[in-house]
Amino acid sequence: MIGQISMLEPAHLSIFDVVSIRRVFPILHQEMNGKPLAFLDSAASSQKPRCVIESLEDYYRRYNANVHRGIYKLSEEATFAYERARGKVARFINAASPREVVFVRNATEAINLVAYSWGDANIRAGDRILLTVMEHHSNIVPWQMLAQRTGAKLDYIQIDGEGRLVLEDLDRLLTEQTKMVAVVHQSNTLGTINPIRMIAERAHAVGAVMLADIAQSAPHMPIDVQALGVDFAAFSGHKMCGPTGVGALWGRRALLDAMPPFMGGGSMIKVVELDQSSYAETPNCFEAGTPAIGEAIALGEAVDFLCQTGMEQIHQYEQYLIGQALERLSEVKGLTIYGPLSVADRGAALSFTLDGVHPHDIAEVLNVEGVAVRAGHHCTQPLHRLLNVPATTRASFYLYNLPEEIDRLVHGLEKAQRIFA
Repeated sequence: MIGQISMLEPAHLSIFDVVSIRRVFPILHQEMNGKPLAFLDSAASSQKPRCVIESLEDYYRRYNANVHRGIYKLSEEATFAYERARGKVARFINAASPREVVFVRNATEAINLVAYSWGDANIRAGDRILLTVMEHHSNIVPWQMLAQRTGAKLDYIQIDGEGRLVLEDLDRLLTEQTKMVAVVHQSNTLGTINPIRMIAERAHAVGAVMLADIAQSAPHMPIDVQALGVDFAAFSGHKMCGPTGVGALWGRRALLDAMPPFMGGGSMIKVVELDQSSYAETPNCFEAGTPAIGEAIALGEAVDFLCQTGMEQIHQYEQYLIGQALERLSEVKGLTIYGPLSVADRGAALSFTLDGVHPHDIAEVLNVEGVAVRAGHHCTQPLHRLLNVPATTRASFYLYNLPEEIDRLVHGLEKAQRIFA
């Protein structure tokens, strides 16, 4: 997928103070193998600013208690902070109401919740579920399992030579039998940004429901779920400066209200009798058991941090970084970049192969140089088979990365070439 690189020069780049931003990320102040850490694996999991770390510590140190159950001060304070975090997440993605936000462990759990709760109630034998070949396993396997339970069939939108969806196939793939369309907003491997709103409009035209996996886009660009036109959206906290173990499912209120609970137990009930139970209202009916309270509160702090930094400014800065990376990597002989070469069409995750050098060897050489990248199939095995490569190396950028770290990446690749050539 080599072609003419198209770059954008983001406006207002000069006001993005990446040096000051880096100061609030403690982990970046260390060396790796005697060299400054260049963390280029934020697509897997981002680093955390000090305010998020301190928020988590503050909960466990000062008001650790269960939520929604106690009438004593600590429990009331924890409940207030937990629900305030839900409100922050709702505003971050422009949900119509905080009650449309369900806290889950991660995007994977969010998609599984929809596949089981909505899927089991609405999908029947002969129905069709439309996905794309660039999906993360988390947006393939739950639908495969649903199809196996119900007798539904899976269809896939293919990609072209530059890693963009072949949208001309929608007329053929979208039929009255299509009940669910689930598409990634930004590919974690190709970096491709997909036209979610257009796909959602086409899906709704045949009566289908639309889910967007926004795990890779929510950390990096402004997200408005209402403007996207989807019915569900799933994302993880740990990719957007928040802690692990917490994420969110957004769903249209009418759909959530009509869905049966995903799991049964404490917190999600209204009345329990020996032979039957009634359930709490949305979103509580989907949050069985004790939730990740401190993690949800810290996710709210991460949302505050990102909003104060400015999501549009973050996106513009990352476009600058990915443009620089595309330009520099194109100078490396024998290197193949996968995905769009136009900055406007992609996010800040960039996968590539280098002739004669296995991605794992590339990652190890870069590790010695203090550069952290990901090597493997990135939970997109079907996509890698389509690309006819067993694995790729992925460098992914975030708001705290420096332009000179791209130079270090290129230097490491050239070193790998010299060692393995």
